[in-house]
Amino acid sequence: MLPIVALVGRPNVGKSTLFNVLTGTRDAIVADVPGLTRDRQYGFGRVGPMPCVVVDTGGLVENPSGLETQMREQTERAVAEADRLVFVLDARSGLTPQDYFVARELRRCGKPVTLALNKAEGLDAQIAGAEFHALGFGEPLGISASHSQGCEALMAAALAGLEPSADVEPEDRDAVRIAVIGRPNVGKSTLVNRLIGEERVIASDQPGTTRDSILVPFERDGRRFVLIDTAGVRRRARVEDAIERASVAKTLQAIDEAHVVILVLDAHDTVAEQDASVLGIALERGRALLLAVNKWDGIEPEQREEIHRQLALKLDFVPFAPMHFISARHGTGVGELVHSTVRAYDAAMREMPTRELTRTLERAMTAHQPPLVHGRRIKLRYAHQGGRNPPRVVIHGNQTASVPNAYTRYLTNVFRKQFDLYATPVAIEYRTDQNPYDKPGKVKRVAPGARRGRSRTPRTSRR
Repeated sequence: MLPIVALVGRPNVGKSTLFNVLTGTRDAIVADVPGLTRDRQYGFGRVGPMPCVVVDTGGLVENPSGLETQMREQTERAVAEADRLVFVLDARSGLTPQDYFVARELRRCGKPVTLALNKAEGLDAQIAGAEFHALGFGEPLGISASHSQGCEALMAAALAGLEPSADVEPEDRDAVRIAVIGRPNVGKSTLVNRLIGEERVIASDQPGTTRDSILVPFERDGRRFVLIDTAGVRRRARVEDAIERASVAKTLQAIDEAHVVILVLDAHDTVAEQDASVLGIALERGRALLLAVNKWDGIEPEQREEIHRQLALKLDFVPFAPMHFISARHGTGVGELVHSTVRAYDAAMREMPTRELTRTLERAMTAHQPPLVHGRRIKLRYAHQGGRNPPRVVIHGNQTASVPNAYTRYLTNVFRKQFDLYATPVAIEYRTDQNPYDKPGKVKRVAPGARRGRSRTPRTSRR
């Protein structure tokens, strides 16, 4: 197993900035706002003498209330599972009562603690770190996370005494990546917690609780998954501050990196414009789509048929996306959602042999011929696979630029049914075959006795 290093400290000391530097990513949102990080965020550390797992945590505060209580629970879980702890402090603010409180909490766990004195650029390290010796964790190391200074030495000190694992592959390339998207307060975090069977992310009735896109690895029925809990997407006119704009950008990035996208809807609310908009983005990126209508247990039986009708009417542009009516809080229908996710992933990554694709194309053309264009029949000759996630079918033939959209939709449905392309869009690409004898720049030969395009006066025969 890779060693786990947790970054802890009071709010707004630069833990998320340090996390991004150590992982070589921009997974954690960074802003000069205390309490921005709420859930614990995991990443693969790429700085230091060996690979490791780095955990970003929310700030530890004394006497928490509301969301701060759940943030503290998330931090305590990160500390409990970590092998080494990095206590991040602010060199410019000096030692504060909150730092003493965090030190007392870390001393109870009995794990090795390394002091990281952040924002120490331009300061004398010994003078700036003199007062921090009072914490009793040894020599503080001056770093600057925003300038990537001192991070190598910090990780070398934090990981000292551990042996590198040569057989561990840090990137889980076989995992099914699932992005859970939707508007604020529809139950995305509750669904993530239900899927993995623990309180992994903070779930609250307060809209906008999740800010980062939180990656949650888990295993179920022998399959590895990575759940991505995203921030709620609101209408553009209501996205006011820079933090929320960054959260929306993280959601769009999660869609791009996912194999399967689950759009969570609130059964008590109508399908809004932003629901259709974010679903359209996922469709444009070619991701397999599942619709999870949450809070279904609170709907009266006589209202359910009308909700079915409204959903089918407003989401008619994704007819291939199956709907699951669930209760994330009570677990109703969540098991079927997991099975659909696996089936959708398998469909998105399916291999389709060229021979079977071409035979399917021939049967489709026999059943329903392409239309005539200027009196000439469109000829589609053969097909092969051009990509996965989404499945892409490349069709070669003549006059393919004139194939109407209705016939393309017909072929899409034929391929989806034949190859069981469940819950995934199918991309069809046409290519027109060129005449091998019609090469650019080649002079056409004229047969003997044929006219060459301009009249010539016959020669007078000699006597």
